[in-house]
Amino acid sequence: ACTNCIRSVTMSRGMMRLAVAVLLAAATVHAVDRSNFKTCKDSSFCRRHRALEPSTESGPYSVVADSLAHTDDRIKLDIVNSQSGVTLGVELTVVGAHTARVRINEKAPLHPRYEVQDVLPENLAHLPFASVDKDPEGAVIGFSDNNTVVIHYSPFRIDVVHDGEIKVRVNSRSLLHFEHYREKTDNEEDGMWQESFKTHADTKPLGPASVGLDISFPKVGHVYGIPEHSSDLSLTPTRGDGVDSDPYRLYNLDVFEYEIGNPMALYGSIPFMLAHNEHSTSGVLLLNSAEMWIDVSRSETSSGLTGMLRKLQSLFASSDGEKKAPQTDTHWFAESGMIDLFIMLGPSPADVLAQYTALTGTTPVPPLFSIAYHQCRWNYNDQNDVLTVESKLDEHDIPVDVIWLDIEHSDGKRWMTWDTAKFPEPASMQKALAEKGRNMVLIIDPHIKRVGGYHIHEEATKLGHYVKNKDNNDYEGWCWPGSSSWLDFMNPEVQKWWGDQLALDKYGGTTDSVFFWNDMNEPSVFNGPEVTMHKDAKHFGGWEHRDVHNIYGMWQQAATAGGIQRRSNVRPFVLSRAFFAGSQKYGAIWTGDNAAEWSHLKASMPMLQSIGLAGLPFVGADMGGFFKNPEPELLIRWYQVGAFQPFMRAHAHLDTRRREPYLYDEGERELLRAAVRSRYQYLPLWYTLFYHASIDGSPLMRPLWFEFPKESATFGLQDVYLVGSHLLVAPVVAAGGRSVEVYFPGSEPWYDIATFEAHQGPGAKNVPAPLEKIPVFQRGGAIVPKKMRVRRSSALSHADPFTLVATLDSKGEASGDLYVDDYTSLANAQGHFLTRHFAVALAPNGFQVTSRPGTDSGTYTTKEWIERIVVVGVATRPRSVQDDSGNELGFAYDSATHAVTIKKPAANVATDFTLHVTL
Repeated sequence: ACTNCIRSVTMSRGMMRLAVAVLLAAATVHAVDRSNFKTCKDSSFCRRHRALEPSTESGPYSVVADSLAHTDDRIKLDIVNSQSGVTLGVELTVVGAHTARVRINEKAPLHPRYEVQDVLPENLAHLPFASVDKDPEGAVIGFSDNNTVVIHYSPFRIDVVHDGEIKVRVNSRSLLHFEHYREKTDNEEDGMWQESFKTHADTKPLGPASVGLDISFPKVGHVYGIPEHSSDLSLTPTRGDGVDSDPYRLYNLDVFEYEIGNPMALYGSIPFMLAHNEHSTSGVLLLNSAEMWIDVSRSETSSGLTGMLRKLQSLFASSDGEKKAPQTDTHWFAESGMIDLFIMLGPSPADVLAQYTALTGTTPVPPLFSIAYHQCRWNYNDQNDVLTVESKLDEHDIPVDVIWLDIEHSDGKRWMTWDTAKFPEPASMQKALAEKGRNMVLIIDPHIKRVGGYHIHEEATKLGHYVKNKDNNDYEGWCWPGSSSWLDFMNPEVQKWWGDQLALDKYGGTTDSVFFWNDMNEPSVFNGPEVTMHKDAKHFGGWEHRDVHNIYGMWQQAATAGGIQRRSNVRPFVLSRAFFAGSQKYGAIWTGDNAAEWSHLKASMPMLQSIGLAGLPFVGADMGGFFKNPEPELLIRWYQVGAFQPFMRAHAHLDTRRREPYLYDEGERELLRAAVRSRYQYLPLWYTLFYHASIDGSPLMRPLWFEFPKESATFGLQDVYLVGSHLLVAPVVAAGGRSVEVYFPGSEPWYDIATFEAHQGPGAKNVPAPLEKIPVFQRGGAIVPKKMRVRRSSALSHADPFTLVATLDSKGEASGDLYVDDYTSLANAQGHFLTRHFAVALAPNGFQVTSRPGTDSGTYTTKEWIERIVVVGVATRPRSVQDDSGNELGFAYDSATHAVTIKKPAANVATDFTLHVTL
C-alpha cells in the first residue's frame, strides 16, 4: 500500500481530515513528491561529512604511541584527533579465514553508543593471528591464507592485503570523522543540537554523534550493492569528473512510485558493498542501523609502494612501477552509532557472499508454495470475490498457490480482525482454498489503531509495548487506521507477544494455511518527518529511533516468522517491505510501490540483482506494476520475467482496473497462462537453488559476472541475468520489442530452452523474442530438474515425477543436482531431506547418465521418480539405451535439435542408477 493513496481512514479531528484531503489530492499525481524527502543539503550531518577535504598525505588521526596491545586473537590501539584531542579506541579481530573486523568507538563516551543487535551470530568466533609485527611506523598482522592487515600510525590508515595485492584501504583519504558526545556550548553550528525539516523538529537531545570514514578499492572500476535504490547495478559515481549528485542514501522510507535512476532512499537498507575486477572480489559491511549516506567516486591508483608499504615490499606481488590503475573510492557516513566494519576478501564473488552470510545469516529453505505464483490486489472485496478469483483461475487452467488480502479485509484497519460483513466465514474460505493445496496471506502492519475495545491496542497499552515519544508517552502518529501507535519490536518481549497473537485461538478466523505480510514497516508514519517516525522517539533500553531506524522492519518480520513457527510448527512465510542486513533469515521482500511502466519493469532487473548480491535472495517486484494500468503487452512481458525471478506475485492498486490473467482476450490469456505454467515447471530448480542459498548465501538471481568473474564485458550488464548458474534470462523490457541483444558468457554453448538452438559464447548476439517468448538459455554442461505435469497448485505436485534436461558442453558432459524434502515442515532441519547429483559423462561407444547421492545428503523417503531424461547436444542417433540390468529403455531422437529423450527410466529419485547410451 502507498502513503499518498489513503482510503477510508477514520479521523476524529478536523485538522487530520484536512491532512488526508491534501494527501488524496497528491495521489492523483501518482509520482513521488521529492519535497517530502531530504536531500543531503537538508541533512546537517551529511553536509558536514561531505564538506571534509580528502587528503592522501595527512590527516587528523594518528595512533597514540605505545598504545597497541594484542592477544592471540585481538589487537587494540588508541587513535587521537589532533584537532579535538579526543581519543578513540580501535579493535581489530579476524572473524573468518578471509574476514577482518575493525571497530572504532569513543574511549570514554559521555553517553553509550548503539551497537547493532540481532544481526550477527550470538557467539561470533575470533580466529588467532598468524603473526604480529610492529615497528615505529606501523604494524603488520598476518592471518590465514596469505592475508595481511597493515596499520599505518601517522596518519592512521589500514590496508588489507590478499595474495600480495591491496584489496581494501580504510581512511586512505583521511575522511575518518567521529563526532564525540559532548556538552552543548554557546557557539554551535546550525543543525548540531536541533534540526528542522518542513514542519518537523528533531530535538537531538544528545547532540551531534555522526561517524564516517572512507574506503577505497584499488584496481577496481565496479562496485555493487548497498540496496535499496532504483539505480544501475554497477553503482554510478556521485562525485568527481563533473558529477555531483546526492550520495546513495540508506534510510528506510515509504516512497511510492519511486523515480528510476535515483540514489534516494527506498524501503530497505543493507550497508554492504562488493568490489570486483577480473582478478578478485572483495566486500565490506558497515554494520550501523542509523541513517547513512555513501558517496562513490572514481580515481586512479599507482602500483608503486610508498611509506610503510615500501618497507613491506616482500608482501606484494611484483610491482609495475608507477603504472596507473582504476580505483573506486567510497565515503560512508551515518548519523549515530559506531564504526563496525567487516572486510571480506573473497577472492571469488561466491566466497564473498558466503563470508557475508556467515556473519548475517542465510535464508532457510522456504515452503514450496511460497515460491509459486501469488495472486494479490488491494483489495479483494469480500469472501465471494476471493473464491471467484480462485475458481476463475481454475476454469482457465492457471495454477495459483496463494490468494492475498490487503488492508480492507480487517475491521476498520484493526489488524488481526475481520470485516465480518465482507468475510463472514473466513476460516471456511481458507479451508476451501486449502482443499486445492492453496494458502492465504493476510496483511498485518506495525501501527496499531488507537481505539477502545480493540484488544491488540488495549493489551499493548497495558503492557507498555509501544514506542515512546521524546516525553516518554506512547508515540502517536497517523497511518491507515487514523490515530495509531507503533509496537516497539526492539523489545524481545514485544516480539514474543506479537508472535503469540498469531495463535489460532487468539487470531479468530485463521487457520494453519494463513501466512503474513508486514507492510508499512519502515515504519511509515503519514504525518511524520519524511513520512516516517521522529528520530527522537524512544525504544526499549532508552535508545533513540535514530539509532535503530533501519532495523525496525526486520524486527517485525522476525517476530511474525517466529509466531507462525510456534503456531503451526511449519516453515514460516512472511513478506516484508522494509529490510536490513540479516532480513534474509526471516522471509521475502519486494521492491515496493512500482508503476505499470516499461521503465519500472526494466529497473526491477538491477534492483533485484542488487538485493540478491547483498545476501537477500528471496526477492521480487509486483508484476504489472502496483500503480496505473498496464497495457496487455507490458503485463505479458512482466509475467514472463516474473516467472524467472525468486518471488512471483501479481499485485495492483485499489484504483486500477482488475487485471487477473483470466480477464484478458484468449490470445493474451494464453501467454499469461504459459508464463505461470513455466514457473511451475521450474519449481524443482528454484527449490534446489534455495537449498544452496541456505548453505552458502548464493543469490538465486545473479549477474553474469558472478559466474564469469574474469569477463569484463559482463561487469556492467544488468538487463540479462542468471538463475543460479544454469539459466540465462534475457527479458524484453521495451514496448514493441521483438528481439533482444544477448551476451553469452563463457566458452560453452547456451541452449534455447524452447528450441534447443545452441548459441556459442563468449559474445553478443541478437536473438528473436516474439511476444509469446522470453529468451531463456540453459548453459552447456548443466542438468536442470523440472516437473512437467500441470496442476492447480504446487501442493498437488508433491509426488509428481521429475524430468531432467541435460545440455551437453563441448566435451559432451553435463552435471546438476536436486534437493527434495516434504516441502512444508521443519523436518528438513533435522536431516530429513535428499540431495541428488546427476551427471552425463563420456563412456566407450557413447555416454552414461548417472544419479548418485549429493553432498551432505540427508535421509528422506519419497514417491517422486524420474519420468524422462532429455539430453541435448547429441550429434547422432543412439543405437540403444540400457539400465544397469541390461534392460532396454525406450527413447526418441530429434535430429533437428540433437536431443535424445529417454522415456520412463522409472527410477525413484532417491535411487542410484546408471543408464548406458550407446552411439
